[in-house]
Amino acid sequence: MAERFAIAQVAPHPFEDANEVGTFAAEVSRELAERGHRVLLLAPSRSPELVRESRKLIRAARETPEDFFDPDGGVRVLGVGELLFSGSRRGINPAPPVDIARTIEDVLGAAPLDFVHVHEPWAPSAGSVALRHSRALNVGSFHAPAERVLSTQVARKFVETFFGRLDARTASYEATAELLNRYFPARYELLRPGVTSETRVEREPGAPVRIVFSDREERAALRLFLRALRHLPEDLPWEAVVYSKTGAIPTLRSSLRNRVTVVDDEELALAGADVVVTASLGQQTAPGVVVRALGAGAVPLTSRLPVYEEILRHGDVGLHFEPGDVDVLTEQLERLIRDEPLRTSIAEHGAQARGELAWSRVADEVEAIYARLAAQRHDPDPRPEVRARLAKRKLIEVDLHMHTDHSSDCATPVDVLLATAVDVGLGAIAVTDHNEVSGALDAREKAAQYGIKVIVGEEVMTADQGEVIGLFIEEKIPRGMTLAETIAEIRRQGGIVYVPHPFDRMHSVPDYEHMLAVVSDIDAIEVFNPRIALPAFNEEAVRFAGKYRIVGGAGSDSHVAQGLGSVRISMRDFDGPKEFLESLRDADIAAKPSSLRYARVQALKFLQTKAAPSAARAATRRRKVAKAVAGRGGQ
Repeated sequence: MAERFAIAQVAPHPFEDANEVGTFAAEVSRELAERGHRVLLLAPSRSPELVRESRKLIRAARETPEDFFDPDGGVRVLGVGELLFSGSRRGINPAPPVDIARTIEDVLGAAPLDFVHVHEPWAPSAGSVALRHSRALNVGSFHAPAERVLSTQVARKFVETFFGRLDARTASYEATAELLNRYFPARYELLRPGVTSETRVEREPGAPVRIVFSDREERAALRLFLRALRHLPEDLPWEAVVYSKTGAIPTLRSSLRNRVTVVDDEELALAGADVVVTASLGQQTAPGVVVRALGAGAVPLTSRLPVYEEILRHGDVGLHFEPGDVDVLTEQLERLIRDEPLRTSIAEHGAQARGELAWSRVADEVEAIYARLAAQRHDPDPRPEVRARLAKRKLIEVDLHMHTDHSSDCATPVDVLLATAVDVGLGAIAVTDHNEVSGALDAREKAAQYGIKVIVGEEVMTADQGEVIGLFIEEKIPRGMTLAETIAEIRRQGGIVYVPHPFDRMHSVPDYEHMLAVVSDIDAIEVFNPRIALPAFNEEAVRFAGKYRIVGGAGSDSHVAQGLGSVRISMRDFDGPKEFLESLRDADIAAKPSSLRYARVQALKFLQTKAAPSAARAATRRRKVAKAVAGRGGQ
């Protein structure tokens, strides 16, 4: 049996607004719930009653988180806040109201979720708020029209911050994926929307051909459509219905007033459609209208844009005209009005397409994405027998990240490092010099004199994917290899792959995509580093380690002796890498982060490695070594 997950689907628009994104989230949620997954559907709402009931449930579920989910296995719908505005001004999306952001935070902070699936997570939106607070694996689905959304982004870096938390990205159409990849390079999996069969109103035989236009494209598309209608021969039997959310369109000329009806109910407009026209010139497309036309059993007639061609399979289930070409649009309309067998034939091909575009197919593909991501999570308890053995060992204090004067940016002699580590109460340390293992080997040789355990490590700079630490290694690993090659070399030596300060943008770090590529090979992640200037970087590391169930470690990253033990891990004593990793799994991390301490230690590092003349540094180093050895009684 396939694994069952707890999932939150987050839609950007109010439940009450009919749109393709909301339909996608709702239909996928329904399909997943029917397959045994526990599903929450979160979205803003215009209903005060739904919002009140949702808040009441959220408050109650804080004590018993399983109550978030429908006990009967259905989709739990939560209105996360009352949305009182619509649209945008000057191309800037308005920020979600505070109550929406707070409610999403409450849900995602308490509900036991495997996945948070956000739709159109452009900032600011309900999706971007969800990514801010999610501790689960995140999937982002981007629906057309991407060009409209991209044109409104004025805070690119802000958007990229949240996109950097996505573990998988999907796009509804190839054209959408291509455009997204141009602005936000990443892997976008194609996840086409399903087709919902619309309730079709059967019309009297011989009734005029009904042509429908939905005013979801740029205004020029509607003007083009109306011009084409005016050019049709007067004796043709047709009528037109224009859906307008506001119920208003440009003033109709006398020749159209008796033939064109304006409605504010899109479902009603499509219910009796024979032909559905989309006439965008490319500024604002409406692929959802074309998909709904197929669901209504109508013949789509669209401008020849990539996203429309993709839906209509390059003309198999609809007809096209070149964007802006009113003459060809007119000719295609006349052709469809006169030729009933042609309309019937195209509609039959559309019926076959509806079978292939069922929502069950979409749910299959979503489940496959979830299963692939879940498979990358680490086993939370892989060696219970080792853990039982460790339970009898004493607790020791450990620091897993530090440097000696074998690193080019550190002036701390090995003896000074060892003496200071013992003085601050550490029972074990990992010496992790930059691109060098000699300092760690020297420290291990002298460890017995000081009564401390030393793990031999190296902080290796990869070609262009940041740094990675190998623990329990014996040989120097050359810098400049790829991240995957460096990890392979650590593995060859029987070592542990430990990623330091993984999301600190002030260090050389692997980006999120590179981390995802090797997540199965990472043994541990540094979730706390006191030298991190911004606490958010450590928080990102905690978030990543938690969602993939990776063991978390910590270290002072000390480049001066005074920084040792500024963070320490309390863990059971260990022997070798396997016992170390299991002991680390249950360890406690204690630290007192302080920007003052960070500034003081950084200043000491500069004075010891940069500011002092080389002769003075050498003299200072000799005095420190002599003092350290003397302090140990000349052992």
